[in-house]
Amino acid sequence: MKGEAEANLQKILNSPSYRLAEHDPAFLERPELRPVRLQLELLKPELTLSEHCIRSTIVVFGSTQIVEEAELHRRVELARLKLRRAPDDPRLQRELQRAERLEAKARYYNAARQFANLVSTACQGYDGCDYVVITGGGPGIMEAANRGAFDAGAKSIGLNITLPAEQVPNPYITPDLCFQFHYFALRKMHFLLRAKALVIFPGGFGTLDELFDALTLRQTRRMQEIPIILFGREYWDRVINFEFLADEGTIDDEDLDLIDYAETPQEAWDIIQRFHQNRCDPCEPR
Repeated sequence: MKGEAEANLQKILNSPSYRLAEHDPAFLERPELRPVRLQLELLKPELTLSEHCIRSTIVVFGSTQIVEEAELHRRVELARLKLRRAPDDPRLQRELQRAERLEAKARYYNAARQFANLVSTACQGYDGCDYVVITGGGPGIMEAANRGAFDAGAKSIGLNITLPAEQVPNPYITPDLCFQFHYFALRKMHFLLRAKALVIFPGGFGTLDELFDALTLRQTRRMQEIPIILFGREYWDRVINFEFLADEGTIDDEDLDLIDYAETPQEAWDIIQRFHQNRCDPCEPR
């Protein structure tokens, strides 16, 4: 009898039901716990950014595919090599065309890096709390922006997200300011909560999603007033015809004023400074 009781006690101690709720991943991952997980994804970055005295951010969005020029050139050469082996293959012809188009956008990687360096150098004082660069934490334009802050010895933030294809954070984010999200909605909220500006480089669906989320909130006055800067007007004019929306009456003419355009890092920074009347408050020394 005593032996059976001892065995049963071990079963009790090893049972998932006996674990503290906070130490029970299977319990926390249940569908019924989604509201709790949403709250945790709101609170964890919020508390951490507050502990680091980060009062405001500059958000940089853009394509994961626009990487360093040398890597883009390597991809073009590889596509050409493959096409030479099968010159009539339409898939390989398309692959080379796309690689060449991306190589032509290498300047945007450099521009994002220079812009982030400019902002970080101008605004981060002893412990950098205002206008801290924040990105999605991945490769491409996001890496370039985090890298620009890294070059300046400044803090920067990365909001990574779990995706079907595993995405590793880029290596230039401040380690204590790199977060991983499951919910896109909470990630978007953290992009905008402290934002003083959005600078949006050429990108695809994800970039467009983040752009229109911000435009909608600004249009409906559901967030603070900030400049939304599209970098590289030639690209954006081909992607979205905002004038057409106004001409068709589906947005107001005044909604066009929500958007600015920049061609250089300095021009983007000048727009932000004018909008906020040159206000930039570095942290006080601790």
